[in-house]
Amino acid sequence: MRILIRGARILDPGRKDTVGDVAISDGVITAMGPGAAEAMPDAERVVDAAECLLVPGLVDMHVHLREPGQEHKETIASGCRAAARGGFTAVCPMPNTDPPNDSPEVTDYILQRATAANGVRVLPVAAITKGLAGEVLTDFGALKAHGAVAVSDDGQPVSSGAVMQQALETARDHGLLVISHSEDLSFSAGGHMNAGTASRRMGVAGVPNAAEFVMVARDISLCEITGARLHIAHVSTQQSVLAIRKAKERGVPVSAETAPHYLFLTDQDVEKLGTDAKMSPPLRSEADRMALREALTDGTIDAIATDHAPHSPDEKALPFEQAPNGVIGLETSLGLGLQLVREGVLDMAQLVEKMSCSPAGLVGIDRRLAVGAPADLTVIDPAASWTVRPELFASRSRNTPFAGWRLPGRAVFTMAAGRVVFDAAMENDDPEHKTEKQYG
Repeated sequence: MRILIRGARILDPGRKDTVGDVAISDGVITAMGPGAAEAMPDAERVVDAAECLLVPGLVDMHVHLREPGQEHKETIASGCRAAARGGFTAVCPMPNTDPPNDSPEVTDYILQRATAANGVRVLPVAAITKGLAGEVLTDFGALKAHGAVAVSDDGQPVSSGAVMQQALETARDHGLLVISHSEDLSFSAGGHMNAGTASRRMGVAGVPNAAEFVMVARDISLCEITGARLHIAHVSTQQSVLAIRKAKERGVPVSAETAPHYLFLTDQDVEKLGTDAKMSPPLRSEADRMALREALTDGTIDAIATDHAPHSPDEKALPFEQAPNGVIGLETSLGLGLQLVREGVLDMAQLVEKMSCSPAGLVGIDRRLAVGAPADLTVIDPAASWTVRPELFASRSRNTPFAGWRLPGRAVFTMAAGRVVFDAAMENDDPEHKTEKQYG
């Protein structure tokens, strides 16, 4: 199919912004820039992108798609639809499924289900240890050969320093990124939210910052010793930020991500939001939130990742201490990122770097816009103000702390691997499913 996207501001970090067109034929970019329309006078489909941004497709390097084993929360197909609506063209599902992704057979299954979904790219993250038990390494070489782009025991830490060092050395030898769920269970065991005034007021056992920071410091030390690539997941504390910043200054090959909820909420919001604000690591203090924002601005934190963690309403309706950790984020992340731009935390190019180019590079895929490349791109309308209504999400779950928030922009057209996976103009005739600004 011949598609022409007209009049967009083409924003690819590291290159000069231009206003122009993008021509796509059979899923491949054939022309780009002010004169691209002339190269495709017979387009079968024209997308009016005036006043919109066209950027390299967004990449979420940390999601939970729940398949296999917990399809009542999310499936690969529903997660891919949610991702496409959020502007994402690739997602990296974590291995804590049932069974966990600790073998080539499970990796193959995930990729088969992704092919059947025919949506965004699915780039599996495989387990570091068998059964996520933190004891015996999986076969990193076989997992990579079958499509794994990184390894992690996310959801559980690798508590043994010796096992983590072995994992880093093995991953280094196979060219794999190690993603660390940095949590010292001796500090966090029995805790359900951040340790502070809010936890004391609510009478809920708390998790101190040390639970994260101590393990971050350990894994940075092992990274420095081994020379392996280490990525710190869901950073939530100012102490972790400082350790990562100093490690980068020493040239240690460490990278880091944080999630939108840590940038906008604190533990003081938990009492009001209840289990929709319960996650691991927990929401922290205002000082931590501001430190994370500063770390985004100065480059200490490389990526914004959602840690999209769907749970059923019944599970989230349990008493606070019994409810599972996690919130969804695929359909709100971009809007929250645009809010960061509105508040001056990032400029637009930095936001694209954090949500597209940097995470893509970390998991080993190319996300630059170029003639001859597959069309992996996102068209964003920064003026499409909208209200978060979880009941309209494509995700099977509704556990978001941002229900009712007014966000300043969203994706309106998403292409992944040359396929149109989301088009706001054609999604639904029901005005309730559209933004306040209509697309025709």
